[in-house]
Amino acid sequence: MKVNYQIALERELQRIADSGRRPRLLLHSCCAPCSSYVLEYLNRAFDIAVYYYNPNIAPAEEFEHRVAEQIRLAEALPHAGHIEVIRGEYDPRAFYDAVRGHEDDPEGGARCERCFRLRLAQTARLAAERGDDYFTTTLTISPLKDAQLINLIGMELSKDAGVPWLPCDFKKKNGYKRSCELSEIYGLYRQDYCGCVFSRRRDYKGHNK
Repeated sequence: MKVNYQIALERELQRIADSGRRPRLLLHSCCAPCSSYVLEYLNRAFDIAVYYYNPNIAPAEEFEHRVAEQIRLAEALPHAGHIEVIRGEYDPRAFYDAVRGHEDDPEGGARCERCFRLRLAQTARLAAERGDDYFTTTLTISPLKDAQLINLIGMELSKDAGVPWLPCDFKKKNGYKRSCELSEIYGLYRQDYCGCVFSRRRDYKGHNK
């Protein structure tokens, strides 16, 4: 049975509002366009550190372009509280080690699951080190990403790290549509492939359009 993680998020946001506190959120971001709506939506409730940890991105120039756009957006986006960007280490070897043996998997398969887990595990570790109140990711805003799987991974890692996972399905409530609108407003670079060399090959062949 599928869980409606948008409803779970709204309930958690209401609990936070009722408490009168402003917690700290470590938000893993895959790119500026995907983070745009998430930041607009959540900055009213949280002080947010955007963690740009994406060793899957290739080539290195693409990584630099995307992280620069993330920083630019964080500086330009109006917000009620604090927003900062933490640049994660760019270590493609970590990604290739994580997905070894799954290079030819279809998009959305086991390779992607391993990639999600790699990035979210590092986010959970950093959230624990920093003493953040929650961690979550922008990944669920994509209509092509499995929000059920991403939330299950996040909740599992939450238990190990001791930091609460903020449930999410940011594509809900027209979140993806709003991210496209914000991308236009801020002139954000919207990449034409997910990020890794394997998704790039498939896009160029027309398999993932």
